Amino acid sequence: MTLPPPSSSAFSVLLRAPVLVLLSMLVLAGCAGSPRRVSYETEEFDSTTTHTRTYTATEAQTCEAARRALLSQGYMISAANPDLVTGRKSFQPASEVHVEVEFRVVCAREGGKAGKRSTVAFATALQDRYGIKKVNNSASVGVGAFGSLSLPFAGSDDAMVKVASETLTDELFYDRFFALLDRFLEGQGGEEPEVPSVAPEAPRPSAPPAPAAPALTFPVKPVPNPG
Repeated sequence: MTLPPPSSSAFSVLLRAPVLVLLSMLVLAGCAGSPRRVSYETEEFDSTTTHTRTYTATEAQTCEAARRALLSQGYMISAANPDLVTGRKSFQPASEVHVEVEFRVVCAREGGKAGKRSTVAFATALQDRYGIKKVNNSASVGVGAFGSLSLPFAGSDDAMVKVASETLTDELFYDRFFALLDRFLEGQGGEEPEVPSVAPEAPRPSAPPAPAAPALTFPVKPVPNPG
């Protein structure tokens, strides 16, 4: 029995199939080989106002105002130096989500105009996100010479695991902090307090000299002149 010759349409489909498979493989290879974009590739280093503010005050005064600003918002202060303040605060946005924000303020001296001292405050907030992870624990029982025997039932424990870490870049977030810092800085007077000058003590007048004691005289007996 002779088979009928394949039609032209069927023959063209047979020729196209390997070509389509080859093109698909090339596309998949290109997608797998292309590098993934990472978040820091969008960093342009063009803005200097999100994390910084300048104050007409000393480093110690600026960092002290930052410490009080963080304390007023419930942050636990972990470091408080004349040029560095760090604080941490916990949040619970959901029942199984825990968030911690670590706030860091660095105070650096900067030359001001007309001899006035100024300080640049650099603020950075790091947000760590934690999630609950189930950890299965299998039970085992000692059975004499056979050692330990694992039982079919198991228990589970909940553990908090860090799932994300990100530096906050919201401008409004830092604007509110710097505005609060400015309020506490105004309460300190802003400028470094001047030390009142003490006039040198005038010399005390010396006491007048004591009058000399009168000389003591003794009577002298006359001596007879021999004649």
